[in-house]
Amino acid sequence: MGKSALFAVLLATGALAACQAPGTNRYGSNNTSEFDCIAATVGGAVIGGLVGSTIGGGSGKTLATAAGIGGGGYVGNRMGCR
Repeated sequence: MGKSALFAVLLATGALAACQAPGTNRYGSNNTSEFDCIAATVGGAVIGGLVGSTIGGGSGKTLATAAGIGGGGYVGNRMGCR
């Protein structure tokens, strides 16, 4: 699998993770909007990818970027979808 294909797969995975429904509080209403959830996930993935791309060299740089996208998307999702 080429670098661009790997990047596209990871980006699509992050976008699908953004589609999670936000949780509800104990009174049954949403604490966050769906937009906040998606924006935080995508923003985290972008920032994580940028940080990851500054680390490593050669094929290690691709791996660090992929890890940054995944980790940033996860952290953004956890923070934005509370």
